[in-house]
Amino acid sequence: MSKLPLPVNHLGSLSQEGAPLHLARQFSRRDFLKIASAGSAAGVLLASSSSVAAQSLTSTERELLQHAIDVAMSAGADYADGRIIRTQFEAIGTREQTITQVQNTDSFGINVRALVGGSWGFSATRNLNRQDIANMAREAVAIARANNSVAPAPTTLAPVDVYPNENWVTPHSIDPFSVSLEEKAALLLNANAEALREQNIRFTSSSILSVKEERLVATSEGSFIDQTLFRINPSMNITAISADGTDFQSRSAVVEPAGRGYEYVLGLDLVGNAPRWAEEAAMKLNAVSVEPGQWDLVLQPSNLWLTIHEAIGHPTELDRAYGYEANYAGTSFLHPPEEVLGQLRLGPEFMQFVGNRTEVGGCATIGWDDEGVPAESWPIIENGVFVDYQTTREQAAWIESLTGVSRSHGCAYGQNWESMPFQRMPNVSLMPGEEDLSEEEVIAATDRGILIEGRGSYSIDQQRYNLQFAGQVFWEIRNGQKYQMLRDVAYVGRTPEFWNSLDVLGGDSTYFLGASFGDAKGQPIQVNAVSHGCPISLFRNIDIINTA
Repeated sequence: MSKLPLPVNHLGSLSQEGAPLHLARQFSRRDFLKIASAGSAAGVLLASSSSVAAQSLTSTERELLQHAIDVAMSAGADYADGRIIRTQFEAIGTREQTITQVQNTDSFGINVRALVGGSWGFSATRNLNRQDIANMAREAVAIARANNSVAPAPTTLAPVDVYPNENWVTPHSIDPFSVSLEEKAALLLNANAEALREQNIRFTSSSILSVKEERLVATSEGSFIDQTLFRINPSMNITAISADGTDFQSRSAVVEPAGRGYEYVLGLDLVGNAPRWAEEAAMKLNAVSVEPGQWDLVLQPSNLWLTIHEAIGHPTELDRAYGYEANYAGTSFLHPPEEVLGQLRLGPEFMQFVGNRTEVGGCATIGWDDEGVPAESWPIIENGVFVDYQTTREQAAWIESLTGVSRSHGCAYGQNWESMPFQRMPNVSLMPGEEDLSEEEVIAATDRGILIEGRGSYSIDQQRYNLQFAGQVFWEIRNGQKYQMLRDVAYVGRTPEFWNSLDVLGGDSTYFLGASFGDAKGQPIQVNAVSHGCPISLFRNIDIINTA
């Protein structure tokens, strides 16, 4: 069979004389439009990406992936799975009325993971011809066999149905890669211009990051699953400087990433909302510094999602609980499983947390994971009690006797074609209260409190136990109403006590998905995107420190 074209890998695909555009290179909107128009006319490097797209994830790739699985099994694997993955990434960034970043990358390759005895081996290649793929598969088996001879260990894969011909696409209406860079740049520059109209606003920056993953997954059990995943990450940062130049304050984290198409960006109305965000940045210059001590906290979902990520999401990764993983986030206070599952109270009876890979708009939402396990939703904390972890097919057996759950929760994911799949965080969300309380009703439930909007700086220890979180906008609450803007606020505590202080949950109408576009784990590092939903929430008697 003829060799397929090599994948395209390039940065800065819109450039003059073929030179990449890096962050240090700045040019005006007029210059950008001239270059982009010339690129479209000349068919610059973006056309190379399109040529790969036309030939990716076709019946040819399916046949080559089956070939890799067959070779691995013939070479002695007890089980094998593989993936052909194409990942497209695009970024455009601006500052005031200047384009500061244009980036476009495209990668394409194949991998195989093989199980021999109780040990794994993995190999990958970007050369899509039968001989190189066969060599790759044999290498994966050889690595697994070598690992097994040195440190044999039992491995039981949770059962899963076979899905021989499945397809899934992130729900969306506009492919972000079908929208021109000119249109995206115009949106960002217009939003910047609106923010700069506010008094004391001196600097604005904004960007749109887009990801498209085409993933073909196959297993030796007979599954073949073709998926296309979209994620998009708009952002804006607005900085105000006092008239005498002695103080500056910023408003960022105004919007969140999502597992959607470009229609999500359009629905955010960046241009229309920019003046409000700019006004908040300017108001922070004159805000009152917070008085340290115990306060009630009303946390907007735009702030609370990050606390969920760090203090519930990471601790409930099963490999961290067993101490098999500690990179980038440490281990977990939720150990050993035998002593905490079904026994440890982490919150009041009305507190429910679910893990899921099914929520529309979630950055970790899929149809199937990298082991061919269908997406599902399951309880992590039920009626305030910790009841389950995040698992893969291999991990499910570790705690089956404790949970009674024999299946995987579908949490296997590898960042790209070069990456071996392992356990990664799903969407982890706090469910709304049964009564549909509004934001105003939740605020009214405290006489002395602080309302916090937007994520800020954070710190948490290596077992996800001691925590400190800041935010973007802080409002003092007096007698159940917003009274004045505060600054220099951070809340501190210990994870179990913090969640047990939860007293009031907002309803469905206040539920919102926040997200991390780049959650790191492992060595070599892999990055996962994940969302966390929650309603507006009231916590009682939380320790507040002054960060000034």
